[in-house]
Amino acid sequence: MQDHLVWQRWLELRRRIGAELDPVLSRLSLRRTELALLLVLVAVFVVGGGLSGRLALLGVAVGVAWAALWPADDAGRSARAGGAQPVINNSDLWRVVVDAVAEPTIVLDHAGYVMHANRLAKDLFGTRRPGGHIASISRDPELLEAVDRALGSGEARSVELQERVPVERRLLATVAPLDLGAANLHGPTLLLSFRDLSEQDRLARMRADFVANASHELRTPLASLRGFVETLQGAAKDDAAARERFLKVMSEQAERMTRLVDDLLSLSRVEMREHLPPSERVDLNEIVEHVIQSLQPIAGKSGTSIEFLGLDTPAIIRGDSDEIVQVFQNLVQNAIKYGKPGGRITVRIAREAPTQGRPARFVVAVADEGPGIAPQHLPRLTERFYRVSVAASRERGGTGLGLAIVKHILNRHRGELDVASRVGHGSTFRVSLPAQEQAPAP
Repeated sequence: MQDHLVWQRWLELRRRIGAELDPVLSRLSLRRTELALLLVLVAVFVVGGGLSGRLALLGVAVGVAWAALWPADDAGRSARAGGAQPVINNSDLWRVVVDAVAEPTIVLDHAGYVMHANRLAKDLFGTRRPGGHIASISRDPELLEAVDRALGSGEARSVELQERVPVERRLLATVAPLDLGAANLHGPTLLLSFRDLSEQDRLARMRADFVANASHELRTPLASLRGFVETLQGAAKDDAAARERFLKVMSEQAERMTRLVDDLLSLSRVEMREHLPPSERVDLNEIVEHVIQSLQPIAGKSGTSIEFLGLDTPAIIRGDSDEIVQVFQNLVQNAIKYGKPGGRITVRIAREAPTQGRPARFVVAVADEGPGIAPQHLPRLTERFYRVSVAASRERGGTGLGLAIVKHILNRHRGELDVASRVGHGSTFRVSLPAQEQAPAP
């Protein structure tokens, strides 16, 4: 008991001496072994100076004990002094690896209980404390069967999960055994990784819908053209009046297909360039005024007047002038087509002051006096081929792609499109674009 007490006091003394000597050793760049040898030399010197042998032996003992009980390298000293990065235990290294995986990943033990889940898995399935069974995360029978089979036979499997709560999604789960040896009985046993296929499915549906809609839009005028051609080649070959009437309709259908193909090509070009930021500086006052002047003849045919309220100072933005022209051509043309015949269209430019986290912006509002749009249609107006009224759109020469083109152009220009409408009170389309500071005059 007394020996144990002496040993404890010696350890405490060693700790205190070490705390005092650490800064000195750091400045002198001495290691523990070097200090031990120094103490031995001092002890030998003391013996040579004629002091008692017990004091010399005590110096030797302190030197040897110091070298044996303290780390003999600079890394240990710098770690205690706070100069080294914290060391990760081997038992926790696998958790760091799992956290670095770029997919939702869960680690199970030999009984199917969760030992660890990375942040992506917690975001996917909700925050849950480790320790629960895999069934508390998913009750899909195929996943549970794959886990049981992997635990029993070490067989890796991939299964698809269809979930409808809280949102509808499709996941691909991969169950892979971890072969860490027999000593890993109570350690990590299975690795579950999940890949969310919902976005992939959504894009596939969009592509399929796009092809179906484009085919349908082209099939109708083509069928009409084919029918009129067969009629002119047969019964109406010598009927001048019928030939004149049919040729007019054929010309209209050909123009409709031309507009559709042009819009499809335009949409494709805009999507290909959507990730490229524009570098040109353009003035919205000039752009909008040019668009209104070019559309005045079309507005005049329906008796519609267009009022332009621009700014007294330049409204400079960073953008592609051709694409910005296309945006306001589509919006003003829609106001002419679907607005009130003989009514008025107002195009106004305003500047919004900067706010916290949001720079100054220019807002261009195109307002008409048409019948308005019902609220259920507003969220879907920028979808491809979506129309509030299919018959009215086709009658007026619409392709259903104009607002989709506007949306993608504004995405490239970091702009926004906002639609406000009330049935019977017209509609207002507001385009906001980041303002650029005007360059100083030379």
